[in-house]
Amino acid sequence: MGLRLGDTAPDFTATTTDGEITFHEWKKDSWAVFFSHPADFTPVCTTELGRTAALQSEFQKRNTKALALSVDPVDQHNAWAPDIAEVAGSALNFPIVADPDHRVAELYDMIHPGEGDTSTVRSVFIIDPANKVRLSLTYPKSVGRNFDEIIRVIDALQATDANPIATPADWKPGDRVIVAISVSTEDAKKRFRNVEETKPYLRFADAP
Repeated sequence: MGLRLGDTAPDFTATTTDGEITFHEWKKDSWAVFFSHPADFTPVCTTELGRTAALQSEFQKRNTKALALSVDPVDQHNAWAPDIAEVAGSALNFPIVADPDHRVAELYDMIHPGEGDTSTVRSVFIIDPANKVRLSLTYPKSVGRNFDEIIRVIDALQATDANPIATPADWKPGDRVIVAISVSTEDAKKRFRNVEETKPYLRFADAP
């Protein structure tokens, strides 16, 4: 059975392009975006890892570390890195896990036999500072990930962790938020600005 939201992300020790890491120790008190790609020297993956490298400052603002994985060996990852930098204009600045024995991929259920081979699909896990899985996404091999959405979800998770709120459809930072059902409208008006009761169970407010 695959990982579910709220599960503890499995710990592992593995060789990466930045040397050997133990996952929980490496991420420490940070958030993490841990994602798999099918293979090195492939077109979609090259754009994805380049995009991740270009977003490094955005991840840092959010106390978030990026970590990629494929079942290729580390020497192949290192040989591929110049292509990523050339295509994306950003040098590889985060580790790629080498997982030729599929050990980590199997821990995270990243290999889907129905997809035709033993390479990993495009799995994404957002993991919080307590090592809990907070979001999981799986993309088919032919479709590149939307990293703006991954950043948006981190923003939403951090906002909803900090305040008794939820985020509506298509929310972006700065948009109005939804008051949590656990908070009365009276209390919401004391805590938030411009509370609007659309329905008794749906109250909007300015972002705290």
